[in-house]
Amino acid sequence: MRRKDFIRSAVMTGAAFTIIPRHVLGGKGYVAPNDHLNLGYIGNGKQARGLLKAINNVPETIVAATCDVDKKKLDHFVTLAKAANAKKANADVTAYVHYRELLERKDIDAVIVATPDHWHAQIAIDAAKAGKDIYCEKPLALTIAEGRAMTDAVRKYKRVLQTGSMQRSQYNFRQAVELVLNGYIGQVEEINVSVGEPVKQCDLPSLPVPEYLDWNMWIGPSLYRGYNPTLSPPIEDNSWAWWRGYRGFGGGYITDWGAHMFDIVQWALDMDDSGPVAFNPPSAPAAQSGLSFTYVNGIVVNHKQWGEGNAIQFIGTEGTIEVSRSFLRSNPENIVKLQLKPSDKKVYHSENHYQDWITAIKKRTKPVADVEIGHRTATVCNAVNIAYELQRPLKWNPKKEKFDDDFANLMISRAYRAPWNFTDF
Repeated sequence: MRRKDFIRSAVMTGAAFTIIPRHVLGGKGYVAPNDHLNLGYIGNGKQARGLLKAINNVPETIVAATCDVDKKKLDHFVTLAKAANAKKANADVTAYVHYRELLERKDIDAVIVATPDHWHAQIAIDAAKAGKDIYCEKPLALTIAEGRAMTDAVRKYKRVLQTGSMQRSQYNFRQAVELVLNGYIGQVEEINVSVGEPVKQCDLPSLPVPEYLDWNMWIGPSLYRGYNPTLSPPIEDNSWAWWRGYRGFGGGYITDWGAHMFDIVQWALDMDDSGPVAFNPPSAPAAQSGLSFTYVNGIVVNHKQWGEGNAIQFIGTEGTIEVSRSFLRSNPENIVKLQLKPSDKKVYHSENHYQDWITAIKKRTKPVADVEIGHRTATVCNAVNIAYELQRPLKWNPKKEKFDDDFANLMISRAYRAPWNFTDF
């Protein structure tokens, strides 16, 4: 029997025994199988374990399958997922090494993509082609071209994709955005964003690959390099992997925290379907801060340390708002306490980023951090990294998604290893 036929047969057989009347399950918190969404997790690292806790709090969700190239992380996640299911319906969790086997499951409704950034585009596009809805961690894409392809694929296959920019579902940022949008600090003159340094070339030494890890599959579409535990820490380490800092896998803090903070800037300036028009890096070689980018309305955003870490400072003609996950404050102090008028512009209101995704799936609507929003924010982050690397001013056309610089345009995409191809959809 072919593998596809075997999987299909197993799924059909299993389905005959999973449609159970609600009254048989009984108990608080139980959801009948025909009322829930079967989820598959792709990537079982530290971020995925946090997402499991958060998404499991949405009553309609059940974990049906999971996938990772690290056997230890995979086994541990299966244990956690079974425990999460036990609170609802005691559903089993199937483990896979290759994510495309998971996507072949017709009973899986949606997937959570919590892999390193270099895998986001290929997996999300494959998931859309397979008819799955998607939760994809931020930054949405490693390159600008990947983000556009992901958006086009999601639209083509009529899928719902929520980007993991969960600050859009938090009060501090929503309140700050609505106050800025409605002119409560007057005309915005300048915005300061404090996130860490740009991406850099990976210079880690190559070490022997652990027996429990499929390193070639971990590398996937990126150019090959040897294993180092900094890129993929063993589960016993429990530290954040720092593939984020290295070109080919992540985008440094510019995409890691920038995907959160630049995202709020885009939201506050009503630029969710657009972006800046110019990027101006500092002249100092190897500078890690000091870049600015400008929108068509003349508003300048500075990447610099202005006094608070991972935070935003909106400076207007009539006041200032400063916001982070831990504070929301203003000068004058009363601005952040103001109640919006009925006539004021309101942004999408989401109290729970994960429930918002599930609700959007059920209603077939766009979620608070739709794929286009995620793509536009990731584009800002990736363009910032390109400008830092080239060390020269760049003009950007957000409609055509092109620079005025031939070499910069070559950096909009990247080389893929065979057989991977994110444009095949």
